[in-house]
Amino acid sequence: MKIGVIGGGQLGRMLALAGTPLGQQFAFLDPAPDACAQALGEHIRADYSDRDHLRQLADEVDVVTFEFESVPADTVAFLSQYVPVYPNAESLRIARDRWFEKSLFRELDIPTPAFADIQSQADLDAAVASIGLPAVMKTRTLGYDGKGQKVLRTAADVGGAFAELGNVPCILEGFVPFSGEVSLIAVRARDGETRFYPLVHNTHEDGILRLSVASSAHPLQALAEEYVGRVLNKLDYVGVLAFEFFEIDGGLKANEIAPRVHNSGHWTIEGAECSQFENHLRAIAGLPLGSTTKVGESAMLNCIGSVPPVEQLTAIPYCHLHHYGKAFKVGRKVGHATVRCSDQASLKATIATVDTLLAKQGDPAAH
Repeated sequence: MKIGVIGGGQLGRMLALAGTPLGQQFAFLDPAPDACAQALGEHIRADYSDRDHLRQLADEVDVVTFEFESVPADTVAFLSQYVPVYPNAESLRIARDRWFEKSLFRELDIPTPAFADIQSQADLDAAVASIGLPAVMKTRTLGYDGKGQKVLRTAADVGGAFAELGNVPCILEGFVPFSGEVSLIAVRARDGETRFYPLVHNTHEDGILRLSVASSAHPLQALAEEYVGRVLNKLDYVGVLAFEFFEIDGGLKANEIAPRVHNSGHWTIEGAECSQFENHLRAIAGLPLGSTTKVGESAMLNCIGSVPPVEQLTAIPYCHLHHYGKAFKVGRKVGHATVRCSDQASLKATIATVDTLLAKQGDPAAH
């Protein structure tokens, strides 16, 4: 089977690494000349809206998926006329727009922070008067890793904020005093079978995910699965979906969804019976889903901006390096380290060792 992937970044690369042992081949459509997935399959260098090259991709492959939600929903809808595409265009349309996303959560009775649609500075002023401060203003589309958003703490932050974010449609969300950030990775097959990985505790710095730790018997696991299941069924979703939540007062409030394999699920490569990448491919290809059971105690640490010397990371017991082959750049995810241990004490100690090495290497901005 040949699988087409819209996007040729590290997620496409890791999909191909997971699919190659299954006998799958890959073609990536990506405008970047240095797309890091191209070493693992055919690279069709074209814009995501280039219909001639989209038709070329559709003619060459058996099924199409995408690696990130910046792909236009129209691209998926167009491709769907010629080849099966999973997840579907409606899932992408909703997930890439924060207003549609939050509105879906509200429709499905999934708790969210207070939110309002912002089309102008006047809308923002009115929303702040209603929701209060502090609050977070985000562009409705294309924001990721802390980009396209602004925290409003005082009235002085509100004036001119709409223009500061580009005079584009935004959403205002009330700030929530959360005790933790968690995500649930789920996979749904073509026949509706659904499996869930353990909830993951996430730590962000400057809007970028730095650390994810897989939990054991999390008390909110069942509640998270209930919420995610509602979204999967409503969208008739196929593939892996990540759902990020805030932990608040012993419950959960929805943050956002990602209609794809996700950074907080990278630990599953070594830490689960079947990784999120293989399970996504199984789902879209119509194969039986793999076990999501955790193997040992696992965590993932992102390499931001640069990767420490390979010999230093690989010298750390229980540490597995995933280098993306991307040029080092300030604030860019260029690799990750997965840690898998037999017990929590060893996991904590190994995370500290890897984190120290990453901090010593630092971001290129510091050099």
